[in-house]
Amino acid sequence: MATKKRTAVRKATKGRHAVKMPAKRAAPAKRAASPKAKAAARPAPARPAPARIVPAMRYRDAPAAIAFLCKAFGFEEHLVVPGPDNTIVHAQLTLGNGMIMLSSIVESEFGKLMAQPDEIGGRETQSAYVIVPDADAHYARAVKAGADIVIDIKDEDYGGRGYTCRDPEGRIWNFGTYDPWR
Repeated sequence: MATKKRTAVRKATKGRHAVKMPAKRAAPAKRAASPKAKAAARPAPARPAPARIVPAMRYRDAPAAIAFLCKAFGFEEHLVVPGPDNTIVHAQLTLGNGMIMLSSIVESEFGKLMAQPDEIGGRETQSAYVIVPDADAHYARAVKAGADIVIDIKDEDYGGRGYTCRDPEGRIWNFGTYDPWR
């Protein structure tokens, strides 16, 4: 876009006589930075903190599930709230800086939304992936504790090494060294 040079006159007084002076120039308009330039000018974003996602599961025999998960997979009891008749109202188990929550199956609004693996042909609609430092040692521990290995330990094409197993109530668990954050 072509711009015309505008001339304006402003008056200044020198003594009693008006003197013609050129108009003050306005500061040049700043051009809008291109998206590429804006991106280059921004500081690099810090890596976002990992989301705190805590899988929640239900078990028919939650006390037995807690014992198995601790023995086979190395979880530790963080909080266990027992209920009546050998049930678990709420439990939190940790593994490193990760956590799962579990409870006994109860008839509730939420419970009506859930199905156990044996009620849907042994299938799952989701599963947990747990990062472990040594997949082979973890695999040996799980086998020794009686985990049902459904995909044997192997090196993955995308990196890492891992395996998939079921716990005694049919939940699918994936353990491996692949860390998507690295």
